Amino acid sequence: MARGRSRTVLTRVVDTANGTDRRQPADLAVEEPLEIRLDDHLVATTMRTPGHDFELAVGWCHGEGLLAGAPVETVRYCATGSAVDTEFNVVSVSTGGRAPVPDQRLGTSSTACGLCGSTAIDDLIDRIGPLGPAAVFDPTVLAAVPDRVREHQPLFESTGAVHAAAAFDIDGAPLVVREDIGRHNAVDKVVGRLVLDGRVPAADLGLFVSGRASFEMVQKAWAAGFSTVVAVSAPSALAVEVATRAGIALAGFARGETFRLYTDGPTADGRGQGAAR
Repeated sequence: MARGRSRTVLTRVVDTANGTDRRQPADLAVEEPLEIRLDDHLVATTMRTPGHDFELAVGWCHGEGLLAGAPVETVRYCATGSAVDTEFNVVSVSTGGRAPVPDQRLGTSSTACGLCGSTAIDDLIDRIGPLGPAAVFDPTVLAAVPDRVREHQPLFESTGAVHAAAAFDIDGAPLVVREDIGRHNAVDKVVGRLVLDGRVPAADLGLFVSGRASFEMVQKAWAAGFSTVVAVSAPSALAVEVATRAGIALAGFARGETFRLYTDGPTADGRGQGAAR
């Protein structure tokens, strides 16, 4: 089993083709638990691929609204003892006590939000509010984003087992690309990097996600202020509803030179256009 910050382990496999077996080495993506603490409070445990753990912890806290605008003072491995003792699987985010004390119900992270339907959306509106003026992306730019991001996915290239997320600019250039065995973790790593760099809200950037666009993906995009989300696969019905209410342009099935637009998103002056026409 991998230790420390290893992202892959080497194993031996047997490839079979046309009745012929061939033994060869192959990389496997590492999956390990990460415990996230905020101001000494346990807030989440998630399974992730090691790497960019500080960004993941900060991005998760931001997406869940736990920072509540408080600045991040420090991010470090472990809460007690040494990073080696905890095998680099505990990250502590500190705001110096400026963030509200987290709800004690937190502790395990999953793809479930704990809410549903209109209740979840109303909660997000109360917490985040509608997006303001934002960038409007040219369709040809959005269509090219998946191929441009693919050039920055070395872990997927070696294992074929991880997802990617990326923040891209108005010209479609990937600015931050992160990979992880979990789609939501990849997004949190991108958002965490932007938070630490003072780039949130990211109204001038778009968010790319591999795989489908779920409620959780759009929620995280909304919390970070992205005006546009591009996904390789389809969104869920709730994701489309959330994107419409938030004023986010949501595109799915982005492959080759095509994509499907589910919501138009905002205009350059911030007026939402609602569902795609």
